[in-house]
Amino acid sequence: MQALNQRVHAGAGSRPSSCQLTAHQPVVHAPVPTKRSHRRHGPPSAAATSIEQQLPDEWDKLSVEDIDSWPVLGPPTPLLDTVNFPIHIKNFNVAQLRQLCKELRSDIVHSVSKTGGHLSSSLGVVELTVALHHVFDTPDDKIIWDVGHQAYVHKILTGRRSRMSTIRTTGGLSGFTKREESEYDPFGAGHSSTSISAGLGMAVGRDFKGKKNQVIAVIGDGAITGGMAYEAMNHAGFTDSNMIVILNDNQQVSLPTQYNNKNQDPVGGLSSALARLQANRPLRELREIAKGVTKQLPDVVQKATAKIDEYARGMISGTGSTLFEELGLYYIGPVDGHNVDDLVAVLAEVRSADTVGPVLVHVVTDKGHGYSPAQNSQDKMHGVVKFDPKTGKQFTTKAKAMSYTNYFADALTAEAERDSRIIAVHAAMAGGTGLTRFEGRFPTRVFDVGIAEQHAVTFAAGLACEGLVPFCTIYSTFLQRGYDQVVHDVSLQKLPVRFAMDRAGLVGADGSTHAGAFDVTFMASLPNMVAMAPSNEAELINMVATAVAIDDRPSCFRFPRGNGLGLDLAQYGISKDLKGQPMEIGKGLVRREGKDVCLLAYGSSVNEALAAAEMLERDGVSTTVVDARFCKPLDTKLIRRCAKEHPVMICVEEGAIGGFASHVMQFLTLDGLLDGGLKFRPMTLPDRYIDHGDYKDQLAEAGLSAGQIAATALQVLGRAKDAAKISLGGATLRL
Repeated sequence: MQALNQRVHAGAGSRPSSCQLTAHQPVVHAPVPTKRSHRRHGPPSAAATSIEQQLPDEWDKLSVEDIDSWPVLGPPTPLLDTVNFPIHIKNFNVAQLRQLCKELRSDIVHSVSKTGGHLSSSLGVVELTVALHHVFDTPDDKIIWDVGHQAYVHKILTGRRSRMSTIRTTGGLSGFTKREESEYDPFGAGHSSTSISAGLGMAVGRDFKGKKNQVIAVIGDGAITGGMAYEAMNHAGFTDSNMIVILNDNQQVSLPTQYNNKNQDPVGGLSSALARLQANRPLRELREIAKGVTKQLPDVVQKATAKIDEYARGMISGTGSTLFEELGLYYIGPVDGHNVDDLVAVLAEVRSADTVGPVLVHVVTDKGHGYSPAQNSQDKMHGVVKFDPKTGKQFTTKAKAMSYTNYFADALTAEAERDSRIIAVHAAMAGGTGLTRFEGRFPTRVFDVGIAEQHAVTFAAGLACEGLVPFCTIYSTFLQRGYDQVVHDVSLQKLPVRFAMDRAGLVGADGSTHAGAFDVTFMASLPNMVAMAPSNEAELINMVATAVAIDDRPSCFRFPRGNGLGLDLAQYGISKDLKGQPMEIGKGLVRREGKDVCLLAYGSSVNEALAAAEMLERDGVSTTVVDARFCKPLDTKLIRRCAKEHPVMICVEEGAIGGFASHVMQFLTLDGLLDGGLKFRPMTLPDRYIDHGDYKDQLAEAGLSAGQIAATALQVLGRAKDAAKISLGGATLRL
């Protein structure tokens, strides 16, 4: 009974834990089972002994001297160069696994410094990833990475190292796991808290087919704050299907959580003080026998035996049950996530144990581990652009304007200076939504609810019930996760919750998982909802003021990723602190007058429409450009006038079918404006997902670039040859 029930003893090859476990926190150490041990842990070879002798004490860290010694083409990786797939590390001993981890850490820092991407999350799971692929037989065994931004090591070890230079670029590797990219990616990811549900489905499917492969879900302590993860664990405990959940506890939520240098505890971070040893293989196997018997007994007897089991574990292991045990998962941990010896031993023991039911292995890691610039950065260098690997300094270019995110945050702060009722709510995305800026001024008026969008929406609804002015600030793509609450708890009750939907439209390198394609469709279809979209930073600031003023119903506004246009904001009546002016609800704006074609555009597409109008003017086409500003309510008076005064109307939006253009067509049809000679064409995102890449490439693929808008106008006017001559980036457009 002591096999998995002892602290790790300091011995040859071990090192002090980097995870700062307290004295009363046992760390699991498991003996390697005899099964398969001949192919994983044979006697060390001469080469391995040499590696052992060459490895420094801090083999899992990159020093400035290490980086200084790198050749121009990158760090030397002699052992990693022999690895193309996981099978190639099966016979590595501990010394070789450590060397592999060091080379992988170097390779990731070098690679991401050239491409940008998610850095620290991958650095934090180097040892865990190596251990998983060493112990388990992928792709037969399924490893599901929650979110997937920590899967760079996984990609390198599964045949994709040669393409890491293409990550997040047009036609290159995805920044997340993706089924169509590799057989080693059993489930696509991008949003959080999905891995346990998917893993349980795979485990049940495996059982139906009579197979014996392992299913492993790797989920972070941020993602596990999502309610879906608990729903899945509760179900897993009930079904008793074999699966393994790895809890990667780095005491960080997805994005920066130490706001304003206050070192606040992250929302949902699991306290190591609650971790207890619950891994006793003989006891587990005994429990399975007992469970098989007690399930045939009356409920009252089952409950009594469950309590006896709980007390037995407390006596044998010296600890009480945990939340995970209550949900039906057998808990093992905490394990030092940077001690590859222990990780291999524990995972091998769990893999070989002859038991039934889900197991949770609690692994404590350090985000950005081994790379001091990441570890010392407030945001842990979570998402980076290209950077100097020696210093971690990122190569940023100075833009002529702030990001739309920061314009929003500063405008909201200006409103909050004047209205003490304003409250900001976000779902573990203070940095991404810009609310770190708001929190710097109003630390008690911003609420991070964790990765829990459903709760965020209904929490904001409750604030509205009390007469406060809540801004529910969530990326467009993540608001999809709280849609029922938007409908039932906000719209149906006509509560004045304001939804600020960042990252609307196409988002470049993050790709289809993070694109804000559907918000116009699902928000503007709701009764009582006011739906807005700015074409520039001035309109965004004024829409923040407009949302504050709307106090009798819900409202929403979408805005894109990227920077503003660099406008003189004073000309739009905006103060120096970015206090905006409320707009007239449902009022559009004519940005350019013409007579041949009307381009009716919504949001950021207005700027492409204006550029298209310039192209059309050179072809002798007089073009009107309308900045709709509102999808709901529509400016029906303006749309009616434009429909009557132009033979062609083209509706342009960076959103899915069923959005702004559908609302316009509904009005035109019911008003009889399509009964005459008006030629109407909608231009929306296509009915398919658009992969990651450069934003301009994505826009062209969607058919929404300025040149494609102009070409569409010429084609509708009957000038197909002229349309075909218009080119984008030197390539003739395909119409």
